[in-house]
Amino acid sequence: MDLKTATAIRRLRLVSAPEAISFLLLLVCSVLKRTTDFNAVPVMGMVHGVLFILYVIFWADAWNRTKWSVKTAALYFVLSVLPAGGFFAERKLRREAEDAVIASRARQQGAVKA
Repeated sequence: MDLKTATAIRRLRLVSAPEAISFLLLLVCSVLKRTTDFNAVPVMGMVHGVLFILYVIFWADAWNRTKWSVKTAALYFVLSVLPAGGFFAERKLRREAEDAVIASRARQQGAVKA
């Protein structure tokens, strides 16, 4: 895995958890808006919207660089629209990055031919 591909995956990982947190907070704010006088939906909606747009941009970049299959790319996109899906995406992306580092080190040491 080259540096630009690793960076694309890292960016997607770094935005996935905050995006999931903002989505959950937006849901809580929506409930509070309906049940109390507390209305933070405009602020949380904007925060979540910005994080979601960043997630989609970083997802498209990672898909382009990693050459994921359509199934894998669709999985990461679907995880972005589920309330806690960003946490699962972050975990899967971390494993993928760790596996790539292990494979790269094995290739450098001559243990694996690629």
